[in-house]
Amino acid sequence: MIPPYSENSAKRPPAARLTRSRTVIQMDLRILIVDDSDAARRILGTIVRSRQWTVCGEAEGGWAGVKKFQELKPDLVLLDLAMPDINGIEAARWMSNMDPTVPIILFTVLDMEGLEQAAKNAGICAVVSKAQGWNLLKSIETAVAGSHKSIQ
Repeated sequence: MIPPYSENSAKRPPAARLTRSRTVIQMDLRILIVDDSDAARRILGTIVRSRQWTVCGEAEGGWAGVKKFQELKPDLVLLDLAMPDINGIEAARWMSNMDPTVPIILFTVLDMEGLEQAAKNAGICAVVSKAQGWNLLKSIETAVAGSHKSIQ
C-alpha cells in the first residue's frame, strides 16, 4: 500500500519517491540514522548500504536528529532510544508531528516494560532490538511497504 499523499511527502526530492511491486521493493531509499554511538552509526550505515539504500544523514542526538529530519526529509528514520539530550521516543514524537508519513524504527539495546506502547504512541512503526539486528532489514522493508503504523 502506498502511503497517502500529503503536502510534506510532495516536498521530498524526486529520488525519494518509492516504487513497489508485489514481490520486491525497488527504491532509492533515503535513511536518516540517529544514534549517539559512532560505532552504531557506522554499523547501521553498513547495513543500510548493503541494500544499495542511501544514508542521507546522521545525527548523534535527539535534537540534532529532529533538525536533520526537518532539513533532509528522509524516507525512513533509524532511531536509538537512549541519547544524551532527548530520548528516541521524544525525538520520534517531534518527527511524527512534522511528517507522519515517514516510518520511524526504534533500534535499541534497551528492553523496558511499556516500550512498545510508548513507541507506538510516538509514531514509531517498529522496535528492533540491537541484539536481534538481523531483523532490521526486514523491518525496514515492511515499514516502507506501508504497514508503518503497527509495531512489529
